Amino acid sequence: MSSPVPLPAAVLVTGSSRGLGRGVALRLAGAGLSVAIHYARDRKAAEETAATCAAQAPTSQQSFPIVQGDLGQAGERQKLFDSTLEAFNGRLDALINNAGVAPRVRADLTEATEEIFDEVLAVNLKGPHFLSQLAARHWLGHPGGSRLEGGYKLIFVSSLSANTASVNRGEYCISKAGLSMVSRLWAARLAEAGIQVIELRPGIMATDMTVGVKEKYDALLAGGVVPQKRWGNPDDVGRAVEAILGGHFPFTTGDVFNIDGGFHLRRL
Repeated sequence: MSSPVPLPAAVLVTGSSRGLGRGVALRLAGAGLSVAIHYARDRKAAEETAATCAAQAPTSQQSFPIVQGDLGQAGERQKLFDSTLEAFNGRLDALINNAGVAPRVRADLTEATEEIFDEVLAVNLKGPHFLSQLAARHWLGHPGGSRLEGGYKLIFVSSLSANTASVNRGEYCISKAGLSMVSRLWAARLAEAGIQVIELRPGIMATDMTVGVKEKYDALLAGGVVPQKRWGNPDDVGRAVEAILGGHFPFTTGDVFNIDGGFHLRRL
């Protein structure tokens, strides 16, 4: 009698209905993983991502369940996590904290409101921190249960805004700087359990979040603000996630991987 085919590793990618998250989901689907496609409001976009993932999945064992939830709300985070576990029969091998929002009104620091500050930090900072808490509790309760090489993985997708000031979107910068510390905190807490934690820090990326400032960044790129002189794209981030989940950095945790074409370099 032949042995049953093992199920592929299961990953939750938040904000995977579009943008960088979609790029991550597509890359992981092509690598043979199952991916929970998360959205907050746009189910149609999530369905499109799931369908594209399924079309390029190399095995019939993979699945791409769609899960919904507002990361800024505790009850919805719990529902999102529970729905993911249910879809994957109680298993979760990696969490990619990618979802994020820009301030709906860009305002100078002297004019920015607490209301928008709270909105941005709820999704970009509080959400991933406490969603990671749910994942960490689950993993610590199921040691050695990961199907990924090297064990469970926790990834935070931050931004060059974690250490680059933009005074007309201070809320976003503060949220990403805080997320960088969240990544280090979880790395320190989970290292002894063999759970790897990495921060990915994308640079100027071509997504729907940057459509409104394309001309501005086109000019900056032409001027050399990014040494590689091009926009980043969702697949750039997807490739990094694929490499980490593939176990290619076994003696690394708590690090920042810059995906910015050299933007972070100090140059004269």
